[in-house]
Amino acid sequence: MANRLNGKVVLVTGGTSGIGFGAAQALAAEGAKVFITGRRQAELDAATQAIGDGCIGVRGDVTKLADLDALFDQIKRTSGHLDAVFANAGGGTMLPLGEITEQHYADTFDRNVKGVVFTVQKALPLLKDGGSIILTGSTAGSKGTASFSMYSASKAAVRNFARSWVLDLKERKIRVNVVSPGPIRTAGLADLAGDSKEAQEGLLGYLASLVPSGRLGEPSEVGQAVVFLASDQSSFINGAELFVDGGLAQV
Repeated sequence: MANRLNGKVVLVTGGTSGIGFGAAQALAAEGAKVFITGRRQAELDAATQAIGDGCIGVRGDVTKLADLDALFDQIKRTSGHLDAVFANAGGGTMLPLGEITEQHYADTFDRNVKGVVFTVQKALPLLKDGGSIILTGSTAGSKGTASFSMYSASKAAVRNFARSWVLDLKERKIRVNVVSPGPIRTAGLADLAGDSKEAQEGLLGYLASLVPSGRLGEPSEVGQAVVFLASDQSSFINGAELFVDGGLAQV
């Protein structure tokens, strides 16, 4: 179904690659005017051009509140409001218990928790009543993963944000949901194995073998779930976690 988001204004943080880029493409294809953010100008320009008409790139880091202020100032000047927010920017690296550093902890929680909190909070004055907030969770937030405890804990926090924020926002009828991908074929996932192509291919192959569907997911498949949660088709879905994981966390 085309044009489910015709005339809507949507923000996607971390929209220059991977899941964010796939979601921004899917949202734009459904008629939305899409703002994307990224930390590197060259990648931001390339993504904006690839997504095409209706996409505006704003350089910034979601962990920096001044950057978020500048982002929402631009959205206000350009469009005046938002209909949906996909707070997607984040990431993580692997370290086992015993080797976790203060910097590792701070980097992970700044990107995945602080960035989400202040992206959403600063978006609220622009977000229309009845709008949609979508947070990027992960199957790691529901499952134990060796050497990935900081990332997993940060995504468990994101899951509870949705449960709590639906209560904070119920008077405005703003929905808050989480989309939780399993292993998705992205550069960020491959990079967890380091710089070796052989190691990266080994990791991706191993992760695919764990998925009941027998393969990795694609960013576009997560993008379709984001479109659904941003659209009126999900109007009675609130506080939920939608897994896009090929069954990985379901068995």
